[in-house]
Amino acid sequence: TDVTAQWREGNSIVGRTHYSFITGPAVVPGYFSVDVNNVVLVLNGREKAKVFYATQWLLYVQNLVQTQKLQHVAVVLLGNEHCNNEWINQFLKRNGGFVELLFIIYDSPWINDMDVFQWPLGVATYRNFPVVEASWSMLYNERPYLCNFLGTIYENSSRQALMNILKQGGIDKLCWVSVREQWQPQETNESLKNYQEALLQSDLTLCPVGVNTECYRIYEACSYGSVPVVEDVMTAGSCGNTSVSQNAPLQLLKSMGAPFIFIKNWKELPAVLEKEKTMTLQEKIQRRKMLLHWYQHFKTELKTKFTNILESSFLINNKG
Repeated sequence: TDVTAQWREGNSIVGRTHYSFITGPAVVPGYFSVDVNNVVLVLNGREKAKVFYATQWLLYVQNLVQTQKLQHVAVVLLGNEHCNNEWINQFLKRNGGFVELLFIIYDSPWINDMDVFQWPLGVATYRNFPVVEASWSMLYNERPYLCNFLGTIYENSSRQALMNILKQGGIDKLCWVSVREQWQPQETNESLKNYQEALLQSDLTLCPVGVNTECYRIYEACSYGSVPVVEDVMTAGSCGNTSVSQNAPLQLLKSMGAPFIFIKNWKELPAVLEKEKTMTLQEKIQRRKMLLHWYQHFKTELKTKFTNILESSFLINNKG
């Protein structure tokens, strides 16, 4: 349970299948149990240095497959925010490599639900965001703020437009707004507590795009029953094309019926907040319950989908 540990391991049984995991900074290429046939690597491909390290893992595992010490390999990849993930292509089975299944974070034109699947970003565990248990007060209390936005404002971004709109109508008086100009990779205990409190005390959480449309904030808001107001626009890079796919961006969330408020432009926000003001507490409670129920169902569904895909691909092929 110590998330700062250099090494963590555990086991679980899902259905009739035994899963074990090892994780942590001390887990380097060259170690996992020798009596394992099937391996899922969880790799970080977010930037050059991480890609270099992830490639070392893949080369190590490639050797195990070639010497028949391993039978099946899948990868869960924290993709690049611009969706430039070409480096992993050579390792995919469809291209003559050995990775049979790829679960990729962020939208991608590669996703076909046959050998490449979308995986959600989730919450920022690396910044110690916790697993949140729903409480009575989270569900039933009146929340003092209509909305919140705590984040970094990048120059010439839609976040600047959002701030202008918040200031114009004095909306920032109704919302918990706290901004900075430099992104901080790590939270202090105080800033994390502040952020969690803002989610808990607001009916809505504003989710402007960053480098990618998908952000931790979406999932963190769900954890506290605060409805994400998501800027539903495609960001720069190779993540997909809205003219080809109606559901892009955020295909996975949309396909699973996420009960969010999607907007194309922050100019739509004042109307959203006006509507908010007319809602009764009872209506808000119902909406919170629905959001929390959906989020729980979303996680359970994905867990089931993940294990089913692995088992049907690996275990059935083993018998063959």
